[in-house]
Amino acid sequence: MNKNSYYGQFGGQYVSEALMNTLHSVEEAFEEAIKDQKFWEEYNYYMKEYVGRENPLYFAKRLTEKYGPKIYLKREDLNHTGAHKINNVIGQILLARRMGKTKVIAETGAGQHGVATATGAALFGMECTIFMGAEDIQRQELNVFRMKMLGAQVVSVTSGSSTLKDATNEAIRAWAKTAEDTFYVIGSAVGPHPYPKMVKEFQRVIGREAKAQILEKEGRLPDYVVACCGGGSNSIGMFADFLDEENVKFVGVEAAGLGIETGKHASAMAMGKPGVLHGMRSYLLQDDDGNVQIAHSISAGLDYPGIGPEHAYLRDTKKVEYVSVTDEECINALLELCKLEGIIPAIESAHAMAYVFKMAKDMPKDQIIVMCLSGRGDKDVHTVASYLKGEDMNK
Repeated sequence: MNKNSYYGQFGGQYVSEALMNTLHSVEEAFEEAIKDQKFWEEYNYYMKEYVGRENPLYFAKRLTEKYGPKIYLKREDLNHTGAHKINNVIGQILLARRMGKTKVIAETGAGQHGVATATGAALFGMECTIFMGAEDIQRQELNVFRMKMLGAQVVSVTSGSSTLKDATNEAIRAWAKTAEDTFYVIGSAVGPHPYPKMVKEFQRVIGREAKAQILEKEGRLPDYVVACCGGGSNSIGMFADFLDEENVKFVGVEAAGLGIETGKHASAMAMGKPGVLHGMRSYLLQDDDGNVQIAHSISAGLDYPGIGPEHAYLRDTKKVEYVSVTDEECINALLELCKLEGIIPAIESAHAMAYVFKMAKDMPKDQIIVMCLSGRGDKDVHTVASYLKGEDMNK
């Protein structure tokens, strides 16, 4: 197997024989594209003119005054479609077009990747099918409607836990049957090689901009770079251009759900074991027999029983510290950001915010935290309202 497909013991291409040739052709096209200046010129054109980059690195003055160290927020919520997902989608759809594909499929949890893929497909005139768990369809009605408005077909997945894991399973099955004219746009830094590498490449625009912006604003690098982790695309993009900097520390924040001790969580780094899922070897939530367990989080986008393989490697090499935040801590942080800065974040991003508040208490005032605010919270208003009314989110 291709050594370049691994990060230490993690990664690989654990797929059926039927998909191996497809993966090889995707890898070949990707490696060719990233060496082609014209490809990057077109990508950068759409990043600027369509997505609205570069987005601000915002100094959160009131949070800083309350919590101590300087807190900066990388405003991915200001991108077209409301999250970081569009950075990766534009890159992959440009690649799909380069390969002569006319259809795209995708999986989605919180719906932001689904909306981004439907948006990109509309922009480039491609047929689009989105696989989404039935439970997530209920939680994210607004995003489902947005996808349909953009011309995508949304397929409800009712198998298993009816969430992101199951939607990914169905998308992979569909791809195996239709690969000749269809490109699978994977939304996170997961899946078989070359997808984790590809997603990182298209998301590293986040960290590249943030690095230049913090140097311009503060004249130095941050002490900490923080981002939430489900599969891990916003975090790997945020970390990418800082990873070679010796004096920068990194924190990835997972969903602790109702608490690690309850078993209802999505903390693969805290409680997972190495295993194989969705074409990759990584840390997964498993029972004693190796069956993948159901993840739980109030956030549909973090509700995944695994993590991207490069994150697993970064955990084992202790380059990044991975921590967990509960539903309750997350909602409290979300409301704090609303009230102090007038920003309604995605529930996913609020997990990172909650940990920033925790760590800030023990930090000197002259230290700097840069956090990826991965998305905006319009999609989550219904979920937050239900939570605050005390409705059961675990049905």
